Parts: sequence; C-alpha cells; structure tokens
Amino acid sequence: MASESNLSRHGEGVEGRSGNSPASFRAGLVSTLALAPGVIAFALVYGFTARQVGLSSGQTWLMSLAVFAGAAQFSALQVWSTSGGGMVVLVTLVVNLRYLLMSASIAPYLRGLSRGRRMLAAFTLSDESYALATARYAAGSGSSAYLLGANLGLYFQWGMASLAGALLARALPDLGPYRLDLIFPLAFLGLLVPLVRDRISFVVAVVAGGLALAGSVLLPGKWYIVLSGLAASLVGVASEVRWKHS
Repeated sequence: MASESNLSRHGEGVEGRSGNSPASFRAGLVSTLALAPGVIAFALVYGFTARQVGLSSGQTWLMSLAVFAGAAQFSALQVWSTSGGGMVVLVTLVVNLRYLLMSASIAPYLRGLSRGRRMLAAFTLSDESYALATARYAAGSGSSAYLLGANLGLYFQWGMASLAGALLARALPDLGPYRLDLIFPLAFLGLLVPLVRDRISFVVAVVAGGLALAGSVLLPGKWYIVLSGLAASLVGVASEVRWKHS
C-alpha cells in the first residue's frame, strides 16, 4: 500500500485542476477494462458458490450490490450455513476492516467533494480501484473523478457478473479444479508491484506480505489482514523518519 505521505508529495493540488473532469471519470472507467477478466471470473465463481450454499439468485445479487467486497462475501458464504446472522456480519466486518486504512490514506484527496460524492466514493471503493487511484495520484495525475470512475466501473462489473454466475449456476460444472479463485488476487498483485518504487515502499511490502502470511497460519479468522497492514504502516513511518534524518 502506498503511504499517504508518498501520495501527498506526488498528487498534491491535482484536484483543483482536473478533479471534476469528465475525461478523468472516463479514464477511470476505461482503466478497469484490463481488470474485467479477473473481476468477472471471480464474480462468476461467487455467484455459483452462493447458489450452492442456498442463496437465491436475488439474494446473491443483493449481497454483491450491498456489500461489494469479494473477500468478505466469500468469507460470509463459508459460515452462512453453519452460523447465525451475527457471525456472518462479524466476519464481513473483520475482513473489511482494511478499508479503514485505505480510506484514511485517500481521504485527503476527497476533501473538496460534497458529502454525497464522498459517501459514494467510500461505498464503492475496492482494492483494485484504490490501487489504480493511488498509482495515479503518485504519478501526479490523480483526481476524484478518476477514482469514482474506477470505483463505478468495477462495481458494475462485479454486480452484473455476480448475477450472471447465480443465474448460470445450474448449467455450470464444478469450477473448483480450474482454480479461477486465483485470478483476482493475482490481478491485484500485478497492480501493486508498480507501486514499489523506493526502499521504503519495498520494506513496507515485504513486512506486510510476511506478516500476512504468518498471521494467516498463526491467527484465527481474518484479523491478520488488519494487523499486518497496521504493523507495516508503522514500519513505513519509522523507516521514513529514520532515513530522512540519516
């Protein structure tokens, strides 16, 4: 994850020039087309899985439109038939806690927006649109319009493909052997690699990845996602302070 200070150095002041440009919004929409194969494949698998655990097509689609978080939705499906509604909500909350960190890092660029547009940006924010937007801000050409375009492009892809997966569930074969579930994280990894531009971001990436892998084995639930992100962020701040004054 790119640090907020790094983004601020590269993207400061861009909103005032092109933040509301329709061209920036279209650019955000277009940028998601490269991700469409992975998003659609992952959403199809979600729709298929949701039907297998007993959700109707309407319920499957409603979850995608209301939650819009692939990892959380799959985690919720894992406990859907064995736990009560409270556990489903808790699992979804824990898995999505990482959005606190992501939203905090991108919030400075949305200060000039109306409350409604900030709420829309927050609700439709995803891992992939965050990575696209932060890379754009780091390059000095980021804008809220680009972020919203990327958000809504992915929201549309995810919603429609989820519905398609649910409707086609009866005709589709077992998708497990094809490991389509790997497409989504691999696509996101491809987005993150270009953000590792200096030794601080490299250290943060290594620490976050190492802690996440260790935590997934040693810690229960999905807390390792948030804890590894917080720990890596602290390491990034400490490294920046140390190297800046060395």
